[in-house]
Amino acid sequence: MSYSALSHLVCSRTGTRYDADQVQGVSEAGAPLLVEYDLELAGRTLTREAIAGRAPTLWRYHEMLPVRDPANIVTLGEGMTPLLPLPRYGARIGVPKLLMKDEGLIPTGTFKARGAAVGVSRAAELGVRGVAMPTNGNAGSAWAAYAARAGMSCLIGMPVGAPAICRNEVVAVGAELFLVDGLIGDAGKLIKQELESRPGVQEVSTLREPYRIEGKKTMGYEIAEQLGWRVPDVILYPAGGGVGLIGIYRALREMRALGLVAGDKMPRLVAVQAEGCAPIVEAFHAGAEESTPFPDAKTVAFGITVPKALGDFLVLQAVRATAGTAVAGCDSALLAEQRRLAADEGTFICPEGAACFAAARHLRESGFLSGTDEVVVLNTGAGLKYPETIAVNVPTRRPIS
Repeated sequence: MSYSALSHLVCSRTGTRYDADQVQGVSEAGAPLLVEYDLELAGRTLTREAIAGRAPTLWRYHEMLPVRDPANIVTLGEGMTPLLPLPRYGARIGVPKLLMKDEGLIPTGTFKARGAAVGVSRAAELGVRGVAMPTNGNAGSAWAAYAARAGMSCLIGMPVGAPAICRNEVVAVGAELFLVDGLIGDAGKLIKQELESRPGVQEVSTLREPYRIEGKKTMGYEIAEQLGWRVPDVILYPAGGGVGLIGIYRALREMRALGLVAGDKMPRLVAVQAEGCAPIVEAFHAGAEESTPFPDAKTVAFGITVPKALGDFLVLQAVRATAGTAVAGCDSALLAEQRRLAADEGTFICPEGAACFAAARHLRESGFLSGTDEVVVLNTGAGLKYPETIAVNVPTRRPIS
């Protein structure tokens, strides 16, 4: 019995095949590599009944994950985050069947833990001794934590404007950190320079190693399982690098091929960005196959401040293939929705997740969403990691003597 049905890797642009048992980055075409599995082999043991008896972590779908030997799994208990109904807020915006996949409760407080768990586990299995990456914050803190768990070295570069808590997390777990007065692309250039003198350290920035997508795709598996092995009408996702949306689209197709979900229904996938950094939204509405670098990128939703994503063409393909859309909103709108959702439902979410709720309101008003649609919004992190998004201005009272 095979723990993983991992077969090989393919270039996302050319289809060229690559060996999955060698450390790989991008393809010769400079494109992300995607993981392929032996679906017939996976289907022998990956059944609804078998999954139901497994531990409530993302590794319950191990046949469709790339780690061949369970002894190589590096875990902090990630996966199976809640899928919460939002009745008050849903009624407020006219979407009564609104649900939130709350990734704020996963280790390190964001969905980045999914990609880090699988990416670090596979890197360890292949003999990698250290990892390095540029980050807007949360991915860096997640990969640093999992690298520490695996006993690997870790080098993180992030913009000086990244959330302070992410810096603290990276330092707390013993990773090496530098800050750059610029954006994530500037941090990436410095990481590449550093790697020239660090043999055995793998660059694991977004889509420059194949396995982060595989961790992120488990959100799609969980959503279907939590809905009784069916899919919703719409899924909204905050897209910076867009890895999670690419992964969810892969999961939806895999589950259909494996017979885990019945029928041909595909949720409409919505890529959400902020007006201050909306390259994928602009490309979608221009009918382009990929984006152009977004100038002067800046938004309070720092995690989606990615002026040009390596896998933008894969995000656009997923959105178009599912009759979805791409939408951007202003910072004031997303901050307002963050407060409204917290007051209505008791959920303090991250600004990237709040951008999706602002988008849901807009899409209901425009008619893209109907009052009968079952809609899942991805909240990708805990609001507690972004205390600066909530201004606290209350009086101080004297104690009673």
